[in-house]
Parts: sequence; C-alpha cells; structure tokens
Amino acid sequence: MSWIAKLYETYEHAQERYADLPIDEQVMPVSHTIQNAHIHVILDGNGNFINAEVIDKKPIIIPATESSAGRASGLSAHALADKLQYVAGDYAKFGGIKKSGFDLYQAQLTEWVNSGDSPNAVKSILTYINKRSLIYDLIEKHILYVKDGVLLTQWESDEEQPNLFKQLPKEKGILDQGAALVCWSVQVKGIPQSKTWLDRKIQQSWIDFDSKIGGGIDVCYVSGQSLPKATNHPAKLRHSGDKAKLVSANDTSGFTFRGRFANSEQANNVSFEVTQKAHNALRWLINRQGFRTDEQIYVAWAVSGKEIAEPKLEETEEFDFNSMFDNSNDDNSVNHLNDLGATYASELNKYFSGYFSIDGLDTHEQIAIIGLDSATPGRMSIIYYRETIAQEFIDRLHKWQLDLGWWQRKKAEDINNKGKTQLTWSCHAPALFKILNAVYGDVLKSSTSLKKNLISRLYPCIVEGRPLPIDIVNYAFERAINRVAYKSDETWLWQQNIGIACSLYKGYCKRTANKQQNRDYDMALNTTYRSRDYLFGRLLAVANKIEQFALSIGEGNRLTTAERYMTRFVNKPAQTWLAIVNALQPYQQRLHAKYPSYDNAYKSLLSEITDLFEIDDFKLDKKLTPEFLLGFHSQMLWLEQHKLSEGKWIIKNKESNSESQTVSDTI
Repeated sequence: MSWIAKLYETYEHAQERYADLPIDEQVMPVSHTIQNAHIHVILDGNGNFINAEVIDKKPIIIPATESSAGRASGLSAHALADKLQYVAGDYAKFGGIKKSGFDLYQAQLTEWVNSGDSPNAVKSILTYINKRSLIYDLIEKHILYVKDGVLLTQWESDEEQPNLFKQLPKEKGILDQGAALVCWSVQVKGIPQSKTWLDRKIQQSWIDFDSKIGGGIDVCYVSGQSLPKATNHPAKLRHSGDKAKLVSANDTSGFTFRGRFANSEQANNVSFEVTQKAHNALRWLINRQGFRTDEQIYVAWAVSGKEIAEPKLEETEEFDFNSMFDNSNDDNSVNHLNDLGATYASELNKYFSGYFSIDGLDTHEQIAIIGLDSATPGRMSIIYYRETIAQEFIDRLHKWQLDLGWWQRKKAEDINNKGKTQLTWSCHAPALFKILNAVYGDVLKSSTSLKKNLISRLYPCIVEGRPLPIDIVNYAFERAINRVAYKSDETWLWQQNIGIACSLYKGYCKRTANKQQNRDYDMALNTTYRSRDYLFGRLLAVANKIEQFALSIGEGNRLTTAERYMTRFVNKPAQTWLAIVNALQPYQQRLHAKYPSYDNAYKSLLSEITDLFEIDDFKLDKKLTPEFLLGFHSQMLWLEQHKLSEGKWIIKNKESNSESQTVSDTI
C-alpha cells in the first residue's frame, strides 16, 4: 500500500501548493470526476431555458458520487452534469434506447438542495429539470434530432452529419444521443462565474454534502484510522474515457476470496477520503508530467509537490549543452579532437544541482516513480514502482546523461534563413523515443507491444542506473551499419542512428559488469587508441570522406563504396578493406588532379591510422564489435569539423560548417 500512501500525501501537499493555479490545472477536488462534455445548456436564475450549444468534447471536472465516479455498468447518477439519459426527464418519451436514470438524478439533486447547503445555481438546475423538457428544448435548438418523435440512432441524410453525431461513440454504426453529457451554466446578474463546473462554491458544497452520505466506518489500511470506507474506487486515471481501475472491490465470484478471505474488506480496505485523494493526485500527476506510450504510463514526482528533474523521454525534451562549448576559440567552434567529457560532466553538474535551488527542493526529498498499464479495459496494473530520495534520483538522471553522452544529430532553427532548419550536432544522451526508432525503426508503427516492452526495459536504466541490455545495443548497431536500408533523402536519419548506437554502446561499456568490456570512452576522436575495431572504424570514415569529396567535385551525391559495403566491412573487415581500397583509387586520382594537397593529406591520415594497427589485427577477418562505430563516428565528425590550410588541418568556423556547404567551403 506504499504507493497509495505516497499519492495521498502528495495530494495534501499539492492542494496547498498549487491553490493559486486556474481550477483546471489544480489537483481534482474530492468527490469529483472528469468527463467529456458534449452539450452546454444555459439557464437563467429562475430555472428557465435560455440556449444550448454543442461543444467540442471538452474534459471538465464535475461533482460525482463514489458510485457514479467508478460506474462501469448499471445506473448511478452524477450530482450535476451528466448524460441526457440521466438529466432529461423526457428521455424515455422520445424513445431513448437505454434505461432512463432520471429518477435517480432527480432524487439525488433534490436531496442536495434540501440539505440547505446548495448554492442558488443548483436550485435553478433542479427547477428546470423538474419541467422534464430538456430533450424537447434541445430538439428545438437543433442540437438533437428525431424522426417520427424518436431520437435518431444514425444519420440517414445526405447532408453533413451534425457535430454531436461526429463526437458520440458508435457501436456497429449505431449511436445513442442520450449518451451526450450535459454541463450547465446559470446566468444571474451580478455573478461573474456562470459555468457551474468552474464554481468553487458549488464544488465545496457538494464535497460537504457527499462526505455525510459515505459508507460505514472501518479501519483504513493506509492511514490506520477509523474512517468512512470506500465501496467503489475511481477510474479515468489516464484520460476521461479510461475505465481501468487500480483497485477493484466488486469481483466476488470465482476464486477471488476462496480459502483466503470472506469478503473484499478483509483483503483491502481503504477509506473514501484516501482513495479519492490518492487517485486524484495520480490523475493530476499523469496529466501534468506523465510519459505516455499508448495506455502505458510512467510518472516521477516529488511527494512534496515540488518541481523535479525528469527523465528526458520525448524527442523534444533532449538536453542541449551546445552553449557550454562556446569557449575561447576565435572561430567559436568545437574541436572533436579534444575529449569534452570533463566539460560535459561539469555542465551536467551545474544543470542538475540547479534543481536543489529551484523551488527549494531538499536533497532528502521523497521521490516516487510509478509505471501503469492495462491488459484489459477494466483492470490496470502497476508495472513499475520505486521510492527514492531527490539526491539519488538526480544523481541517476545525471549518470544517464553522463554515461550515454555522445554527439547526436538534430535539427535546429537557422537564424540566418528564417523558416528553415539546419542539421547540427549536439552532445547529450538520446531521448527514449529516438532510441526506440533507432533500435526497431518503422516496425514500431505497427507494434505497440514491442514499444511498451522496450520502454519497460530501458526506463529502469534511466531512473535506477541499471546496465543497458546488450540485445538492444546490438539491434541499434545492426541498423546503424545497414546504410543501404535508408532512403537517399535519409542521410540525416542514418547519421542520427549512428550517434544513438554510439551512445548506447558507450553507456553499455560504462555500466557492464564484464571487466573485459568495461571502459569509459572519450567523447571525441582518440588518435592514440589502438583497438582493432576502433581503428577499422576510423579507416572507413576516411575512405568515405575521400569518395564524398571526389563525388562533390563532379558527380553529385550518391552512396559511397564505404557506405554500400559497411555491413560487409563489419563482418569481414580485412577482406572488404582491400575491395574498398581498390574502388577508391579513381577518386583519389580525381582528388590528386584537382586538389593534390587534400589527396596527400588523406593518404597521410590513412597511413597514420594503419600504422597504429598490430600486424595480426590488420589481417584478422573477425567480425567487428560496436566499438567500430565509435571510431567511425568520431573520425567522421573530426573530418567534418576540419579543413586544410597551408598543408595543416585546422578547425572550420561555424559559418562554413553547415549542411549546405559548397566545395570551396570544404577545402
């Protein structure tokens, strides 16, 4: 019961902390639920009908009973806003296809009004619904439609169907206009807030009334106090149409209690107040900061309600530490020969330590992390739950960024050309959604379960610091080296996936318990590292650059030999390298004729890399590990960032280092 206790505590803090926010951004009040409204009915203070309108399926917070908030089948009326099936006394008269709940709704509203605590707006609504004319009034306003005095269940006209028909759910082409939810406005002179669902006085009045009609007193397993017990638990946690429940007490058949308990209270007894507040807090957290994949949800929060750093999971949420590299270099560019790990770590420390000064977050603040999913429409399960403290949580997010920090391809706005974007390199760990695409690609579009499974395996790596699964690393590696699988206009995607694969392998090696593989790779080109896999990667990057350069002189863009042979090169590096060298000769001759200084520089670079090999390593045709990509990517970035000047390699400036550079920029 730890999770529900933390959520209950969160509710108490959040209610006080965010009391000044707009009502729709606050944590939901007790005895309320969220529903999609379809029809807005406007009354005057005397309970007379003024007007009505169809609204675009708008989620609103409405007063509800414990039973109605969790209703799935059977009749149970909400307190004020509800479906036409409940609020319209003439629903059955016009051929409503479901059993009318008007008597329940009317009796409950009458009891609330007679309690003496209800605002005048509630009394006005009761006065109106007692006239039993809502369906008739809505037909007159062309909100509802009938044929021969019976509500239509499908649109038969050739004209465009009404807005309400578009919004209501259909089953085999049949809909029930009585399923439209009605919300009320009561216009009274001198009262600015006419919308009842936004009126705080109405909310509090219902809370006070509902608390007096709760269930029997029993010991709450969460608070330990004797309080009115809950007989039904809230649903609609992930969205207004969500019927799945975390706690269910109505399953009394089969093997539910046999041999263990006599009734549901013996297994689990939670008070009405605790379950309402805990579920409302969870719903608020999900809407505010939850990470969604279909019906799967992950959310991390501070129990105090304070702001915390969150795992960067969406594509738009990636860190960008480019500004920290704007140092003393005259040309204001990045030198990929230098290991930027120390600078990157320093900036990460500054970023994450900032959360302890923002909003007064304490290092020992309680942090909870929960994951939810549902296998069936009516039952939800907790697939992940952890509790930690703020310092430990921040440290793990920091460690994720540090361990997986690598140069990533990303799109950025081009300030000089408004409305256009340019591709740049940014140093950070990739967002989780980008990792999913790098590992499985387009397969994810047709496999939600695959996406969920991958997220459930990677999420603990982020928030707990677990080692990365090697199969995920290998999948990303295999897709990155398969250059021919990418379309001609997807060079950026291929480069992005290479960066992600490098990031995953770097993180895997940093965290693995295998001593032979455990190491911390530089975040830049290491010209002294003599690993066979790394050096073969560097060789292929130089060969790729030579052919690209030569092609840019005359033939334009197409895949290079290095790109086309990449998968084969990984499997048979020594053998394939000979084929690439032979294919490279015409391009080297073209370079020698046009730009001899570059031809000499590239040949010199190839010789330098080759000299670093052990003789046996260079001849060995053993398959390369993902370390090959680190060498390839680092050398590729180095070549992209450098040019020759008076026979020496120097760093380009930012202006010439763009995707649209010309041959003159390159040289």
